[in-house]
Amino acid sequence: MKNQFKNIYPFSAIIGQDQMKLALILNAIDPGIGGVLIRGEKGTAKSTAVRGLAALLPEISVVAGCPYSCSPEHPAGLCETCRDNGTEPLVFAVRKVKVVDLPLNATEDMVLGGIDFGFAVKSGFRRFHPGLLAEANKGFLYIDEVNLLDDHIVDVILDSSGSGESIIEREGISFRHPARFILVGTMNPEEGDLRPQFLDRFGLCVQVTGETDHEGRIELMKRREDFDNNPEAFRKRFEKQEKNLADQIVRSQELLAGIKLTEKIRTFITELCLENNVAGHRADIVIERTAAALTAFKERTEVNIDDVNRAAALVLPHRRRDTMPPQPPPPPEKPEDDSREEDENKEEQPDEKPDEKEDQAPDQKDQSAKEIEEPHPGELKEEEPEQKRDTKSTREQIFEIGETFKVRKIAPEKDRVLRRGSGRRSRTRTAQKQGRYVKSALSKGRGDIALDATLRAAAPYQLQRRLDADDHDNLTLFIKEEDIREKVREKRVGNFILFLVDASGSMGARARMVASKGAVLSLLLDAYQKRDRVAMVTFRRGEATVNLPPTTSIELAAKLLGELPVGGRTPLSAGLIKGFDLTRIHLLKDPSARPIFIIITDGKANEAIGESKPIDEAFSFAQKMGAEDRIKYIVVDTEQLGIIRFGLAEKLASALCADYFKIEDLKANELIDITRRNI
Repeated sequence: MKNQFKNIYPFSAIIGQDQMKLALILNAIDPGIGGVLIRGEKGTAKSTAVRGLAALLPEISVVAGCPYSCSPEHPAGLCETCRDNGTEPLVFAVRKVKVVDLPLNATEDMVLGGIDFGFAVKSGFRRFHPGLLAEANKGFLYIDEVNLLDDHIVDVILDSSGSGESIIEREGISFRHPARFILVGTMNPEEGDLRPQFLDRFGLCVQVTGETDHEGRIELMKRREDFDNNPEAFRKRFEKQEKNLADQIVRSQELLAGIKLTEKIRTFITELCLENNVAGHRADIVIERTAAALTAFKERTEVNIDDVNRAAALVLPHRRRDTMPPQPPPPPEKPEDDSREEDENKEEQPDEKPDEKEDQAPDQKDQSAKEIEEPHPGELKEEEPEQKRDTKSTREQIFEIGETFKVRKIAPEKDRVLRRGSGRRSRTRTAQKQGRYVKSALSKGRGDIALDATLRAAAPYQLQRRLDADDHDNLTLFIKEEDIREKVREKRVGNFILFLVDASGSMGARARMVASKGAVLSLLLDAYQKRDRVAMVTFRRGEATVNLPPTTSIELAAKLLGELPVGGRTPLSAGLIKGFDLTRIHLLKDPSARPIFIIITDGKANEAIGESKPIDEAFSFAQKMGAEDRIKYIVVDTEQLGIIRFGLAEKLASALCADYFKIEDLKANELIDITRRNI
């Protein structure tokens, strides 16, 4: 057995990462703590530490030949196979602790297990074939990039982790087996976070970074080089340290049952959890168990305040919730003089004509915007005097991005189209052998056989087929081609979302662009986590511009949003065409896509591409765009409340066959909800 671990890097040789190593050791002392989530950069010895710890732990006693590693000293926890062993005594064996890797493309069959297809065809009887959860029993279940795991696989692991056993009720079988494992997950927070209920199941959480000390990095390189050149000699170098740590863990396990916690300590634990506003009571229990394991590791018998504080540093970071509401923005600056205030009030009045020659940008200097004076193209001449040029110049504003927020879970409608790709948002059917098995269908040659459905299809004809069979056909089960059924699977994929934003002068009134930018950035953050692709087109000053090409880069998106100016005329037609062309290109690349086209505008237009009136031209384009039923259109009306309303955005929505919403009824979070409901 030891030769199996001869190439494992010694746990004691890992430089730094003290918190991570401590969290793993505490879980080895008391697996009831609930595992550890390791957040941080790649290449920081996360998997090395897990495998190194498993290698130094003492061997465990199991029932020989049992695929579930049943413990002979615990008869109540035996699997069905071991319990049905009859009068024959169980044979004991010892082996090292296993580390089972769960791949990101794991299917439910791979994790839970299923029918042994070969055995069923040969014998005609069903037999359960164990999965990865069975193999991980009494060991480590290691999930790299756990935040990218499909939700239905997460649910399976949650059920087994909480109950300590895996229950399988599918494909005509009913089976259960022990599944007590130490759950270790790693993730990069930039790739998106975990669902709260999965995050809370990890007992401990640590943040890891690369070594910053020069001498430490140099020593790290030397140790790695020595290990690669001669693993056996390197392990002997740390053999004493490994044995001492292994013995210390064993002693700690023996001391654990006798650890005492006073009422004062329990009161302190409760106060810590209340101060950090944690949800539920799991944090209290995990702090108690972690502090007890830490006390045992220090070979003491009574928990003190320092033990609790150190345990809380591992238990609370991923459970802490903010209690303070977001601070409101500071009040706007007072106008410098009365004449400026009159200009602001005048600017907020509704426009009198939808096709007027120019949208007047507000003179108001909002606290969240900086103003840039710039002449309108085509309106100024070089020979005009400076004073006259000032009276004709238009004013632009660059608004800040409004407050962002966490987007709620999106639950889009499903269809029957088979799609490829990856993501975490929309449920779709897939032709790949990935995703959740939801039903069966006639075989189309994909090779993903649904054994349960195939057996049910063949069952009514077995008697006749046995009578018609040749004497040399010594088969228990007769299956023909027409009996074959394949699995229909579902998985999650990303979406493409395009924003068409009116950035003309009218959008500056009352800083409406602040909330719009905040909503767009919030969706970008959510899209980044859900593996969506997002693009943004704006129209202003006579043209439409692709400000954000299809991307998932949140850094680029935030930069472009922050620099987006507002002001000038309103070329609605140009914006519609530019956005539609970008969406059509996406559909050419992926005909099965379901893009969402969100238009944020008041519907006014005063700049045409051709000779028609601007508003008539825009509506004509909108009717043609609406014929593309693969695109979901949403129009958000930004027209201000007032006595006079033109309702042009509503007419635009009607031409597009789009969902219509008024800006007055929307806040940034409601804008997100609209998008989620229509993806």
